[in-house]
Amino acid sequence: MSNEPQRSRAVFSTEDFSLLKEAVGDYVRKIADEPRSAKFSNLYHRLGRLG
Repeated sequence: MSNEPQRSRAVFSTEDFSLLKEAVGDYVRKIADEPRSAKFSNLYHRLGRLG
């Protein structure tokens, strides 16, 4: 047996990122007038870079 650590398995698939981006985008539109919408908007854009 090797003493090397096992490689971590991915938690999300590539398809998951597009689904998350769609859901977050819909939520951002629903809370557009709330102060925390900026944080969700930033998350939306970060998800776009991933998937």
